[in-house]
Amino acid sequence: MTVVFCADPLAPTRTDPHFAAQARAVRDTGGVVALLDHDALLAGDVTAAVRRIPRDLGDVWYRGWMVPTGRYADLADTLAGRGVHLRVSAPAYRSAHELPGWYAALAPVTPDSVWTPWQPGEPPTVDQVAELVAPLGGGPAVVKDYVKSRKHEWAQACFIPDLADVAHAHRVVARMVELQEDSLQGGVVVRRFERFAQRDGRTVEARVWWVRGEPVLAGPHPDTPDLASEPDLTVIAPLVAAFGHPFVTTDVALRDDGTWRVIELGDGQVSDLPTTIDPSAVLGHLD
Repeated sequence: MTVVFCADPLAPTRTDPHFAAQARAVRDTGGVVALLDHDALLAGDVTAAVRRIPRDLGDVWYRGWMVPTGRYADLADTLAGRGVHLRVSAPAYRSAHELPGWYAALAPVTPDSVWTPWQPGEPPTVDQVAELVAPLGGGPAVVKDYVKSRKHEWAQACFIPDLADVAHAHRVVARMVELQEDSLQGGVVVRRFERFAQRDGRTVEARVWWVRGEPVLAGPHPDTPDLASEPDLTVIAPLVAAFGHPFVTTDVALRDDGTWRVIELGDGQVSDLPTTIDPSAVLGHLD
């Protein structure tokens, strides 16, 4: 197994400290570690980004910080020219990383959603927001881009109490777009709000890691590493398997009616692993 990790920006010959334990786990099993300059990749200098990745490594996994889908495609193309092939292709990465790519496959187990492509920095009009949210009817909802939400600005840039109040919905969507600035990914997503079970005032949520459609670990979400849960994947598992991606995560939560729901699906290469989890519990299933 060969894994490309992000390099430490302050010491580029070493693995980024956030991923150091994972790199050790790969080496301990006889695997090979290579280093990517993530900052250079985001800046568009792909040649500089891959300069420490040896040629002709063959098939490799990536484990590191999130990469916009366009930059990931650039990385895949540049590495392929050096005899290095990402195990997750650029189209597969996009399908898992951005909600429109995975929503249809998991629609029965995830909140109803609508979306539209959007350019960073372009403020939406009231009419545009009204047209976007119309299929969801009324009721509460949350807004995000194709990848991330502004959940820490819950009231002003994430939660919409009632979609029937289009003026309020417009303010929340516009504020999300404003705050995301150039980091807005893909477009605007509006999802029906569902109420989930709480423990100590926090949502009972788990992150499930899937390798080739099989769940290899159901652990805590990185935001709540001390909240353990045992999700029922009976309905979810066949849908993830049918999605056909080699390495994904699903963030699942227990709805207040006792049903486990998928809040998010993500590419496993860029999903964060809590430090309380032994990295080999996930990486040991890659080959």
